[in-house]
Amino acid sequence: MLEALPSASASTTSHRLGSPIAYAVCVVVTVFAILSQYFLPEAVPGLRPLYGNFLGDLFVVYGVPILIFAVLVGGRPLAGFADHMGRATVQGLAWYGTLSLLAIVVVIGLTIVYLFVDPAALNLLTKTTPVIQAAASDPWFWVAFSFVIGLVEEVIFRGWIFGYWLAKDPSRWVWHAGWTSALFAGVHLYYGQTYGAAAPLIFPSLFFLGFAFAATMRASGGNVLLVGILHGANDAIAFYSLLSNDQALELHYGIVLVGAAIPLALYIGTRRRNTAPTATYGPSPGTFSPANPYALFGPPGTWAPPPPPPHAFPGPPPPPLPPPPPPTS
Repeated sequence: MLEALPSASASTTSHRLGSPIAYAVCVVVTVFAILSQYFLPEAVPGLRPLYGNFLGDLFVVYGVPILIFAVLVGGRPLAGFADHMGRATVQGLAWYGTLSLLAIVVVIGLTIVYLFVDPAALNLLTKTTPVIQAAASDPWFWVAFSFVIGLVEEVIFRGWIFGYWLAKDPSRWVWHAGWTSALFAGVHLYYGQTYGAAAPLIFPSLFFLGFAFAATMRASGGNVLLVGILHGANDAIAFYSLLSNDQALELHYGIVLVGAAIPLALYIGTRRRNTAPTATYGPSPGTFSPANPYALFGPPGTWAPPPPPPHAFPGPPPPPLPPPPPPTS
């Protein structure tokens, strides 16, 4: 299990943490608010002006979840909002790059399955999502606005939905990161509407993206700001593809490769720093384990040769040294 800084939300008593029932109500309301944009305007025509308005849609999808979490759960899950930015940056890039590569491997495996089972479904991936279509008229606005939406979504999903359990049940963070990331992927319903039978090729990337952000928040002691910036950058690159698809791909995979290289570089550097010296006497110190490469600001690995056992050297002990001469003046 990767080491982490203590969560600010776990140790702060000045912030209220709502009950599990209140938390469950907030999650249900959040999921309904996000998914309502896909069916409620058609089911209730009177709501179409609200959802058809840019600010109105934002209020329903993001404002309602933020208000209900703030009232019923409180601010404790957000107590480490901008803590340890240096560590969060390195952790975030490392998790983002590593899990993005893992997502690519999973998608390649699923693509091979599709080639045997339903190759025609792969043609659906050429379709454009409604979000990208809406952004085509003003790509630069959406590139900039991505950072606002990215931070808002991270406050909701990693800050409150995952952060609640990071404060209440930190020892099971992997489980909570897993199911909250699956929830995060699932509410992106428009991918299913756009790609149909090929949608399973999209959702693994969303899941691993959410898990990377959750792991970053946990490892940095609760930093939500950094994962919001990473989320915004990820979306901004997607919108930038409307301006230059080649440059967008270069930016995306450049960040992925840099992030994926960080754990390897840290691991190599840690092993060099903590290579155990050869003991010339005494028993073997046992197996030496380098410090965790992700625990950048944790205590470094240490090693010291044990003291020699009694009578480790042959012959009688040397005579004591004579006392120093008395002072001359």
